[in-house]
Amino acid sequence: MAHDQASGPALDAGLSEERVKELLRLRDDPEWVRAARREAWQVYDATPMPSRTDEEWRRTDISQLDLSRVRAFAIPGSRVASPAELPEVVRSALGSGAEWSGLLVQHNTGVVYRELDPSLARQGVILLSLEEAAREHPELVRRYLGQLVPATSGKFAAMNAVFWSGGCFLYVPRGVTVERPIRVLSWWDAPGVGAFPRTLVVAEANSQVTYLEEFASPEQEGQAFANGVVEVFAGQGAQVTYLAVQEWNEQTYAFLNQRQVVERDATVNTVHVALGGHVSKSHIETRLVGPGATTEMTGVLFGDKDQHFDHHTLQDHVAPHTTSNLLYKGVLRDHARSVYAGLIRVSKEAMKTDAYQANRNLLLSDNAKADSIPKLEIGANDVRCTHGATVAPVDEEQVFYLMARGIPRAEAIQLMVQGFFAPIMDRIPLASVREKVWAVVDRKVTA
Repeated sequence: MAHDQASGPALDAGLSEERVKELLRLRDDPEWVRAARREAWQVYDATPMPSRTDEEWRRTDISQLDLSRVRAFAIPGSRVASPAELPEVVRSALGSGAEWSGLLVQHNTGVVYRELDPSLARQGVILLSLEEAAREHPELVRRYLGQLVPATSGKFAAMNAVFWSGGCFLYVPRGVTVERPIRVLSWWDAPGVGAFPRTLVVAEANSQVTYLEEFASPEQEGQAFANGVVEVFAGQGAQVTYLAVQEWNEQTYAFLNQRQVVERDATVNTVHVALGGHVSKSHIETRLVGPGATTEMTGVLFGDKDQHFDHHTLQDHVAPHTTSNLLYKGVLRDHARSVYAGLIRVSKEAMKTDAYQANRNLLLSDNAKADSIPKLEIGANDVRCTHGATVAPVDEEQVFYLMARGIPRAEAIQLMVQGFFAPIMDRIPLASVREKVWAVVDRKVTA
């Protein structure tokens, strides 16, 4: 990959049937993937764009989103043999020191670097771009791809099912423990080219893995677009931690559909850090389908200027004796706005469910606004489900306490934000990533 070239020629702008035909001509997909893309296009074409008359979208305005300007694909640059050959900006994002057991780097619409601990490869762990996995492990990928987030999940899910590129497939066989995290960095800097990442994580019974995914793009002129899908399967007794750090540029409209399914006695923990984008909307759902299944869903967001963040979460208790715990925190300043809508859903068979949901918001200016809408839908009568939400400005008594000890006001507020976020940020397992995220948060506080 040339350091001064984002990628090769791209499709013309617009998301049309003709662009789909061009995409299929440019890509080296197996026939079953090509057929799935065509079928998804039919769903996409027949599905209306969401509007503010829809309950889930009425607080988020996407009327200025111009999909006619989005180019869905650019021919990727060539692979590199080592991280040293990556562009300097990507190397800087990776930091120093290999804290990971596997690394995959996507630059625009293609994966340009991959490495995996040889001992894990010998145990059957697979870490590939989703494109490569579809060709090299078709039976495995076909069994799972699109099962949790099918094209029928909405306009943006269908769009991703048509246009996904690069992406990541991680497979951990039964009983295998991946000691250090798997890290995936996706970097988009091709002007006008939309980001359509797709992640598929499959952890077989009694396996363990931590997966860290980062999305970033530099500031550029004009509207930018990102539309991702994540599917996570945790087999019986598996332990999976999924972390995502989103740092899209300030021109980006970013959308995410993520779902995970948790089998008997398995655990899936998720951490979402949302810092970038102009408008960012995420649907994050966990389905607990086996007795003893557990999930912990956490997230932080920091909005400044006129950023808008919208998170919808679902803790879906299908089986009895399942546990979920959710904590999302947001800090807003300037004219930023956030929307959180979370649902705990308990089926009539899910006796002995234990579920908790909390959303906490800290406002650093009078013009910032946070909407919090926690909800319960209970079908069983022997459960323990609680939820709560807070939206509040900075506690001036706490600020005064710190200032009385010689700490300037700006630094006092910075310390309060750090304390507010710390319980969730400390869950990020890689020190270099944690430090990078803290640097962005501190910059937003003091800007």
